[in-house]
Amino acid sequence: MGDDRPRAADHRPLILDPADPEDARMLAALRDDPRLEFRDLRAALRAELGKMVAPPDIPEGPEADRWIYYPWRAAVIGLPGPRTFRLIRLDRNRNKLTRAEQDRLAERAIGVVGQSAGNAIAHLLAMEGVCGELRLADLDEIEFSNLNRVAGTLFDVGVNKSVVTARRIAELDPYLPVRIFEAGIDENSVDEFLDGLAIVVEECDSLDMKLVIREAAARHRIPVLMETSDRGLLDVERFDLEPQRPAFHGLLGAVRAADLRGLTSREKAPFVVRLLGAAGLSPRLGASLVEVGETVTSWPQLAGDVALGAASVVAAVRRIGLGMKLASGRVRIDVERHLDELADPPPNDEPAWAEAPPESVAGPVESVLACAQRAPSGGNMQPWSLRAEAEDIVVELAPQHSTAMDIGYRGSALALGAALYNARVAAAAHGVLGPHEFIEGAPGSGRLVARLRLGNERSDELAADYPAVLRRGTNRRVGTGTRLADGVLDTLTAVAESAGAHVRAVVDRQGIEEAARLLGDSDRIRYLTPRLYEEMLAEVRWAEDDDPDTGIDARSLELTDDEWAAFQITTRADVMAQLRSWSGGAALGKYTGDRVRSSSAILAVTFDATDPRLTGYAEAGAAVARVWVRAERLGLSVQPISPVYLYARRRGELAAISPDFADTLASLQGRFLDLLEVPEHETMALVLRLSYASAATVRSRRRPVLGVDTSS
Repeated sequence: MGDDRPRAADHRPLILDPADPEDARMLAALRDDPRLEFRDLRAALRAELGKMVAPPDIPEGPEADRWIYYPWRAAVIGLPGPRTFRLIRLDRNRNKLTRAEQDRLAERAIGVVGQSAGNAIAHLLAMEGVCGELRLADLDEIEFSNLNRVAGTLFDVGVNKSVVTARRIAELDPYLPVRIFEAGIDENSVDEFLDGLAIVVEECDSLDMKLVIREAAARHRIPVLMETSDRGLLDVERFDLEPQRPAFHGLLGAVRAADLRGLTSREKAPFVVRLLGAAGLSPRLGASLVEVGETVTSWPQLAGDVALGAASVVAAVRRIGLGMKLASGRVRIDVERHLDELADPPPNDEPAWAEAPPESVAGPVESVLACAQRAPSGGNMQPWSLRAEAEDIVVELAPQHSTAMDIGYRGSALALGAALYNARVAAAAHGVLGPHEFIEGAPGSGRLVARLRLGNERSDELAADYPAVLRRGTNRRVGTGTRLADGVLDTLTAVAESAGAHVRAVVDRQGIEEAARLLGDSDRIRYLTPRLYEEMLAEVRWAEDDDPDTGIDARSLELTDDEWAAFQITTRADVMAQLRSWSGGAALGKYTGDRVRSSSAILAVTFDATDPRLTGYAEAGAAVARVWVRAERLGLSVQPISPVYLYARRRGELAAISPDFADTLASLQGRFLDLLEVPEHETMALVLRLSYASAATVRSRRRPVLGVDTSS
């Protein structure tokens, strides 16, 4: 075929559309050339697309496919269209760069002057896809000695450096526009080179051109980046923000470009020292500068240093392109210094947990108080105060222990009711049971008091619960998923009804799966709402905590190894902030979702009231405690689950605790109530997960009461 082969630039491939008649003729001519290799990557790349998680819809089909002819490779490659190609190639950037950020960066043109160190920078910019166009300038050809730091081959010796870089980029992404200036740039072409650029990276050897570029960049209001490949020095000059800023931060004083023209390497050395600072040079570069022209040809560079510098430049490009903070100035990213700081990481020793002090209960009154203190409460915050008076046991709501999810102190009231029930059980067992009452203050005051009169009433039913109340605990282990034994749900329903409450449950696998999704979605919102997240973490107690007698013992979370690894990440507030900014975090509800899926039933204890007072929640708390204890007596493990919306009665309350997710929470609440078929005249008191599971590892501790040590 000879000279009839279609012509292309020596640095750009031909992009051929088989639907275009002219391109189709060129493609046919190429196929007739036995010297050319044809490779069709379209099926392989679309297979990768099929494996991609959550790919976006893109308006591009097979009609956008192209054939790419690389004349210097004597090869033609079949590829999907540019949008599909870019989507697949850059998928692994997520979420170091989101798709929106990637698209924003792709709008920018970047120029790189000097294609020794600039080769690595330009290629890395293309690899990360953080530009929409590249302009490359260098008048020199590749010499064999350049290959110690330039990613070329023997076949590139004698080829213009800009051409070598452009070819390398074209073989990575043929759709990325690349324009080269093979004659380099000078005073006459610098404005053309800079026109329309968002950033210019200056890596040329000519000191006078360094100044020419900066003077022009200031006129065009374009930031200039430079990396010196010695001790990781990155230089940033934000002429886009400070057009009057002196070049090189004023380090060269009044020196002009003409003063630096035509200097030898040795003559450049004093200016290099002024620019870099003698104290900042590495010992080896400093010594080499003394030897320039004597025992070494020019100052040395290493490929590893060049690669490190390229990485720092591209990081700066991302910051500027995304409007992030990046001031003018200098910084050293000195690998050698950091290697001197190598040290052993801290050991992953198992924490030493202090044992709970042994119980020491003196008499009936102390036993009643200790049993009351064992009652369940949200986050084990024990939102009450307990005291014994002459003839009464008093349980008083303590508002200081409330949290954001405890809307209107409703959860605290529920816990107070459970504590009173525990006290009555213990009183019955010890023969000191008497009547009880709730006293509520003004609405919104958070004042609620329960009084149990000590007497001599008998209740075999209450007393029978005493051993189980003492054993009661939360079990967060993964269950077997086994169906509830016959009669269990009827028994629990009867227990709730006898306490003036109801049970609404899902026991079928489809319903449990839907509950897992809804409750997991609520947990995600809890992680992504700053106040709820902070309070959630504050509930967890670790071995080294000073206050082990409240909150949830971390061991009781029953985390598997992979869950523990994930949990350590989710305890970082900066990670949660990043997820919030992405509207991400789908996996944040996985812990709850997995446990719900392993359940035998999900049930809500409800009570009749459309706008209940705190006393209504307190009475429901006693019903919750009775159902919980009976479930454990029937061989079930119990875990309370508190969706964010549990105590919300109005949308405004959801907006107050999670402003960004109020609508989502309202939807989740409605769907969950529908799933459990909760009538409109009933209010949820608490959601319980019932399962068949192995015993819990540990029970969270409780505060001592009047000298009575307790653990729960």
